[in-house]
Amino acid sequence: MTVTTDTSAPSLPRTLQGITCVIVGMFLFVGQDVLMKGMLTDFPVWMLIFVRSIVALLTLLPLVLWLGAPHRIFTPLWPWYLARAALFASGFALFYAAFPFMGLAEVTTLFFAAPLMTATLAAVFLQEKIGLHRTAALLVGFAGVVIAMNPAGGNFGWVSVMPLLCALTYAISQTIVRKIGERDTSLVIGLYTISFSGLLIVPMGFVVTQLITITPELHHLRMNWPVPDAEGIARLALLGAIGTVAYTLVSRAYQIASASVIAPFDYSYLPLAALMGYFLFGEVPPQTTFIGMVLIVASGMYTAYRELRVVRPEADNPPTAQTVFTPGAPAVVLADALDAEAVELDEVGEEIT
Repeated sequence: MTVTTDTSAPSLPRTLQGITCVIVGMFLFVGQDVLMKGMLTDFPVWMLIFVRSIVALLTLLPLVLWLGAPHRIFTPLWPWYLARAALFASGFALFYAAFPFMGLAEVTTLFFAAPLMTATLAAVFLQEKIGLHRTAALLVGFAGVVIAMNPAGGNFGWVSVMPLLCALTYAISQTIVRKIGERDTSLVIGLYTISFSGLLIVPMGFVVTQLITITPELHHLRMNWPVPDAEGIARLALLGAIGTVAYTLVSRAYQIASASVIAPFDYSYLPLAALMGYFLFGEVPPQTTFIGMVLIVASGMYTAYRELRVVRPEADNPPTAQTVFTPGAPAVVLADALDAEAVELDEVGEEIT
């Protein structure tokens, strides 16, 4: 693999292309979650996650085979990917299971505690340094999480904790990939994570249904999977396709443009989710959700700004906090995406955009 030494900023057309890719990707991810929320009345959450994984596998596997090196199908890192898939599957089962009880904006706002948790875990377990500015930003972000949860409000309950548990599993998976992300490409990491999560979600669903009583309000957690008709098959295929395309677009955005420019646009997911929830489901988030959203976004963007402006040696990796955080996406550390901009893989990637 040949690494170039050109560290010049991306050209304006590439930057605009990257911004366009990430915004379209965020819009598609919101669309995926809107579809998921609407389909939970007809299909259990386990089935939806499984089908989405199958569609992604059928898309990413041929792509990896076609692109060839440096992508690889057989990797010795598969036990780590299996662990990440377990976190991914269990976490997003919790995330989507909260949809019938909470508004789209409320669930996603709490999920965006993931970057804050990741930065904290990286400091504790990876000995990544957190300065005074980042510490203050993290405290502001966690205050936003508490405000968004509104524990003193009358609607607070166990369901409010589910998106936070998803954020925690997501943060742990990012801490894992910080150790392995440089030895495999984003496509390979995504392929393994999504594929393994599809396999694991079935026994997970079975165990859950044995431990709890499936009441009418928990109908979306049932294990009996209906046989979809033609319309249902089309909706399931669309769900998987939207998620796969969105993941590819966001990954591509970080390959062709500066991470410091692209990272703030990840947070475009939150207002898009709030708007979709309002117009499609008539959801009006409480004021505490909006206040918490503002604090979380401000904390995340300031943390990214502080870290991305640090001048690091070429051999040094960006901190774990520099990652793509999007519900349902097997995000990878931006070191992988930044490296891709400087290696020959970038030339191959041009062919698929």
